[in-house]
Amino acid sequence: LMLFHVVNLGCKVNKVESDSYAAQCLSAGLAEGSLEAADLIVINTCAVTGEAEKKTRKTVRHVCNKNDHAKVLVTGCSAALHADIYQEMSPRIVVLGKAFTAEYLSDLLRSDSKGKNSLQQENDQSVAAVPVLPVGEGFRTRVGIKVQDGCNNECTYCIVHVARGKATSRPTQEIIDEVRAYSALGVKELVLTGINLGSYHQIHQGKPIDLAGLLTLLLQEAENADCMQMNAQCSNAELAPAPRFRIGSVEPMDVTDELIDVMARANGRICRHLHLPLQSGSTDVLAQMNRPYTASDFLALIEKLRASMPSISLSTDIIVGFPGETEEDFLQTCSVAQACCFSKIHVFPYSKREGTPAAQRTDQIAPSIKTERAARLRNLGDKLAHRDFESRSGSTEWALVEANGTAMTESYYSVSCDKAWEPGLLIPFLF
Repeated sequence: LMLFHVVNLGCKVNKVESDSYAAQCLSAGLAEGSLEAADLIVINTCAVTGEAEKKTRKTVRHVCNKNDHAKVLVTGCSAALHADIYQEMSPRIVVLGKAFTAEYLSDLLRSDSKGKNSLQQENDQSVAAVPVLPVGEGFRTRVGIKVQDGCNNECTYCIVHVARGKATSRPTQEIIDEVRAYSALGVKELVLTGINLGSYHQIHQGKPIDLAGLLTLLLQEAENADCMQMNAQCSNAELAPAPRFRIGSVEPMDVTDELIDVMARANGRICRHLHLPLQSGSTDVLAQMNRPYTASDFLALIEKLRASMPSISLSTDIIVGFPGETEEDFLQTCSVAQACCFSKIHVFPYSKREGTPAAQRTDQIAPSIKTERAARLRNLGDKLAHRDFESRSGSTEWALVEANGTAMTESYYSVSCDKAWEPGLLIPFLF
């Protein structure tokens, strides 16, 4: 039996992609194995910063040294940008950029340039159209579904839009089919992901569908799943909602009134949690980043969200030490963060990324200042997270049981629960 191994580097979208690669391999009849024993290794690379690319190249070399026989497929953002670098590392490496597909895997298992592939063995079946991961058995209880790729924005610190290309959206029916497949397996939380998720746009049954429209259709699928489960369990009124949906990172300019409305009306079937990248609370810095909103715009959006969903949890990304950022700019960022009452702040000291406009600037911030500002903002973030958690005292949310006696609440807090609860269940959690 042929063995595969997937190495993931980078963001949450990469993780969802890597999970899909594993699902495709499993559906083709391969079995998961160790790095050393694998016959096929897939490495999903990252290029978000220069340091991330250094780590990626080191990882590829390490894989080739640890395994001297496997075919190594290098895919992802760094592979798309620097295919030649990876191709030169080993004759066993095949660089795919971001083109790892079910069709490619099927072809790989059937033939090579000589007409026969040493990997073929008994793996002659084709890959399923909608491959799904098994529930449990080391895989996540919260399953990610990638619905979008690429980005049309050109933030001055970012190279991802070059690596990923223009924004594209997955066909709506494909997404519905995947949701049905996971619902049938009993998955209780499905996370929609994308590089620029809020830009989702497709034509479905002759009608334009955006992210709000997609969620509306998926809620209907969830209701159908509920009806089937309710019938099977004698219409138990205490039955937990299954499945529920969580939205990945959404750019603030893509949060429409329709999206807010569908979230508010879903009553928890769409988790009342959003990750909204602020990046800076200084309007001047935002303009230099080529972010198409002001600090006031962002604050107005937060106010609208909390008016529609008072219990909503809001997390964010913030870059500190962007070229030219003054102390006043930084203090404005802290002020906006405090006003937003974020439940989590992911703090990123600015890192130069070769090939971006920001990396060419001569007003780079000293590393010591970036480190100091990052520490101050993380300290503020910890205080805001504690305040948000405490504000939920006495309330109840559905929480998804994960491994080792932990569960993930609707508001995206990891909490302790009874270890007797089976992973994958939704349980009521009292804060």
